Amino acid sequence: MGSTNVTSWRGFVFLGFSSFGELQLLLFSLFLSLYLVTLTSNVFIIVVIRLDSHLHTPMYLFLSFLSFSETCYTLGIIPKMLSGLAMGAQAISYVGCASQMFFSASWACTNCFLLAVMGFDRYVAICAPLHYASRMNSILCAQLIGSSFLSGYLFGLGMTLVIFHLSFCSSHEIQHFFCDTPPVLSLACGDTGLSELGILILSLLVLLVSFFFITISYAYILAAILRIPSTEGRKKAFSTCASHLTVVVIHYGCASFMYLRPKAIYSLERDQLISVTYTVVTPLLNPIVYSLRNRAVQIALRNAFRGSLLGKG
Repeated sequence: MGSTNVTSWRGFVFLGFSSFGELQLLLFSLFLSLYLVTLTSNVFIIVVIRLDSHLHTPMYLFLSFLSFSETCYTLGIIPKMLSGLAMGAQAISYVGCASQMFFSASWACTNCFLLAVMGFDRYVAICAPLHYASRMNSILCAQLIGSSFLSGYLFGLGMTLVIFHLSFCSSHEIQHFFCDTPPVLSLACGDTGLSELGILILSLLVLLVSFFFITISYAYILAAILRIPSTEGRKKAFSTCASHLTVVVIHYGCASFMYLRPKAIYSLERDQLISVTYTVVTPLLNPIVYSLRNRAVQIALRNAFRGSLLGKG
């Protein structure tokens, strides 16, 4: 950091929602409520799938790991955001900011890969139902889950290194509520063109490659469903994919808008609102969508709730 416009400080300050003034208390109450519901719902999904033997299938195994990944993702972001809403601008160290970016990016990438794996699982279940048990065996499931997490960590590390090899200027105020790539990159000194290109390439690899595999899976699924002679059979086959498709559309829609846009249309204020959707609302939709649209999960939840009531009685 040899230039005069670069300081030797080693930290950042989140401005978050400071511009909202008195509305911050209302936002704190709203986000805290959503966070508690999100945390409880995802943990409950994990526990129910673990305890109910009827849900010990690859589809629900992947769902439980998606809920685990979503839970870890929110744990790394929302508590700090809530602290900022309650007590004003929050400081974070240089290492802390890099760590938060690494873990949030890693879990976000892992979610993308897990959704692709779940699409492959639906492909095998519908296109090769007689071979489903043998093909989706425990070894392959473990390999798919392990690869998703490892790939997520590697891409998260790559994104963090692309940002934090830069020097940062005298302004250390992040117009955001967590260390996301666009607002932190905006504080860097000098030409950030190569770093922006690096982030774009990594984002494209994660989002488009995983979405490509989901698209291919559903192309085969659609072809198989259209070959089913009865309307009831087609409806039943499609219903097994509806929950996953809903989560995919919401997840990739928000992520693509956040990370695949040209820099010219960035708006830090607007991005905060989009990030709230991506970090607070989307993790909540996963358990809600699967609870409302999936009959097996509904039955397991009712049984768990009934068992807890009987246990208290």
